[in-house]
Amino acid sequence: MPSPDLQVIPVLDLMGGQVVRGVRGERHAYRPIVSRLADGSAPRAVARGLRRAAPPPPGARPVLYVADLDAIQGGAVQLDALADLLQAQPDLCLWVDAGFAGPGDVRVLRAALGPVAARIRPVYGSESLAGAAALEELARDPDAILSLDSRLERPLDPAGAWQRPEAWPGTVIVMTLDRVGAGTGPDLVTFARLRALAPDRTWIGAGGVRDAADLCAAAASGAAAWLVASALHDGSLQLS
Repeated sequence: MPSPDLQVIPVLDLMGGQVVRGVRGERHAYRPIVSRLADGSAPRAVARGLRRAAPPPPGARPVLYVADLDAIQGGAVQLDALADLLQAQPDLCLWVDAGFAGPGDVRVLRAALGPVAARIRPVYGSESLAGAAALEELARDPDAILSLDSRLERPLDPAGAWQRPEAWPGTVIVMTLDRVGAGTGPDLVTFARLRALAPDRTWIGAGGVRDAADLCAAAASGAAAWLVASALHDGSLQLS
């Protein structure tokens, strides 16, 4: 069994108001999720199924990671879907990547969502971050999460965030997009290399986990948590 110290954080990829299945970061090819955990692809139903499949460790707050693919690709944030998830589950915290260029975008989102926005932690993808000034500003926010995104061993990093470990916030995700939904195992090499640059941060991995053995390897690498979707939907990883 995986280490009890490693939290599995379920992932919802949202596109057009539905949960879709992420495969290798090829977003044009994503289709509505077909899962053993829920009937259909409605976010509320899939979220409940994921929570049952991956309960948080004792004492930890329930967390779901939400990638708003519409917003990441330049469209509008799916406010209704985010609000519905938060209102339906009052104990839930959402880690949200909505293509934020900087903290100003997060302030706009929080204002639009109202009181439930207190249960959101913003995820700033390096593929979306506007520049060095935005990185420095988010580093001062204790709730901010930086996602160091890559595909095919190439950083997606127009702002140069990968090269500035001194400016990384307290929580960092290593997001290897070509491992997402690919069944090829987690990218522990990139994870270890980046973690070594700032070992005092809280490190989260993303992509590639297939089963409990992969989670054990992730825990041994120093990960505090790992983002998982496909293995939960398919049943190759069973935690509850």
